Amino acid sequence: MRLTRCQAALAAAITLNLLVLFYVSWLQHQPRNSRARGPRRASAAGPRVTVLVREFEAFDNAVPELVDSFLQQDPAQPVVVAADTLPYPPLALPRIPNVRLALLQPALDRPAAASRPETYVATEFVALVPDGARVEAPGQLELMVEALRAGSARLVAAPVATANPARCLALNVSLREWTARYGAAPAAPRCDALDGDAVVLLRARDLFNLSAPLARPVGTSLFLQTALRGWAVQLLDLTFAAARQPPLATAHARWKAEREGRARRTALLRSVGIRLVSWEGGRLEWFGCNKETTRCFGTVVGDTPAYLYEERWTPPCCLRALRETARYVVGVLEAAGVRYWLEGGSLLGAARHGDIIPWDYDVDLGIYLEDVGNCEQLRGAEAGSVVDERGFVWEKAVEGDFFRVQYSESNHLHVDLWPFYPRNGVMTKDTWLDHRQDVEFPEHFLQPLVPLPFAGFVAQAPNNYRRFLELKFGPGVIENPQYPNPALLSLTGSG
Repeated sequence: MRLTRCQAALAAAITLNLLVLFYVSWLQHQPRNSRARGPRRASAAGPRVTVLVREFEAFDNAVPELVDSFLQQDPAQPVVVAADTLPYPPLALPRIPNVRLALLQPALDRPAAASRPETYVATEFVALVPDGARVEAPGQLELMVEALRAGSARLVAAPVATANPARCLALNVSLREWTARYGAAPAAPRCDALDGDAVVLLRARDLFNLSAPLARPVGTSLFLQTALRGWAVQLLDLTFAAARQPPLATAHARWKAEREGRARRTALLRSVGIRLVSWEGGRLEWFGCNKETTRCFGTVVGDTPAYLYEERWTPPCCLRALRETARYVVGVLEAAGVRYWLEGGSLLGAARHGDIIPWDYDVDLGIYLEDVGNCEQLRGAEAGSVVDERGFVWEKAVEGDFFRVQYSESNHLHVDLWPFYPRNGVMTKDTWLDHRQDVEFPEHFLQPLVPLPFAGFVAQAPNNYRRFLELKFGPGVIENPQYPNPALLSLTGSG
């Protein structure tokens, strides 16, 4: 059967219409990011940076505006919004493949990889963008990438034009001393840390090799980890815009965010073992024990506290409590006319440091047994525990015939008082412990006693305390520091 020209034209038209209909249908089923929303500035290989939004409050934020501003610059821009749990109220995020919500808290019905932030990042670089920022100028992320590649810093940052733009800080982190010290950056705009709002860009492999890459507050946790590793951050002469509708616009929202932010920061610092933060100007923040809490470590076994095995020294909050207790006890003894002197490791600390030994966990004082009756608190302790008007606890030690003064009923950091008495010119006592320094000594070391700076005040010490210490510990003890029980753990071999 032969087709007429009219029939052939009709068949061609039908075929063309079917092809057009098929193409339109196919186009409508493509992800939105595959359709052009403007000129693409990324390289032919696609975007090199993932925008990662972590620092925001679920109850009040400008995250949708932030995300949309980056998509306006590049519809294919990868964006990951990370939260511990599903944000509520829900975030109004575009339903496109390159914008993803990552829930970091493990759940029974999700695979392990779903809780790992690196699962969601396939680019070489990551930009940590805080809530309240937006991008308005094209190519800003690419400029940050080029600055990172051209410089020696491991991170680059651009301030956000909010009421709290980023500024450079120096930061020294000492895990051994449980301390973070902030100060003015001597080589700004190259610095150790930032304070304020900034977009921070680094390589994805660097971010996800950190032990807690997205712990909150992000700025605090990130720079503690990078400063500890010696990574510098370069603050660029480049600014991101602030949100047109800033988050936390009401007083109540700001109060709630500040309260929750403080709680998160406290939890973070305690979890990573930072007990003291020192700021430029001398302001101190404490995150350790106090009179109302237990001390930072448990029962000591073998004269070696647990923190020494972690290659740390005594937490600064514990040292502060020991200094306070020692000063107070010495004041009580002096007021009561009880003769006392620095003993053992405390005398060694005074001779070597003018303070408590950095890894010591108590304070030792010797006293004359015959003077015990002069002190009301010691007389009371003979019969049982006495809590004085300052909250210190005076008691007879269960380990032997000596006294102990605890920082509080909750916090058992303490000063031990060892009663000695003279016998034929030798100071002795009735309770001996298995310590190498627990030995008798000639009374002439106490006649007279001499003042010696210790723990922020002046205490009484044996005269010729070098010979006294070498009698107890051995020659060269002041110049050769060692942990309390070298057979268990050596200072020189601890790392």
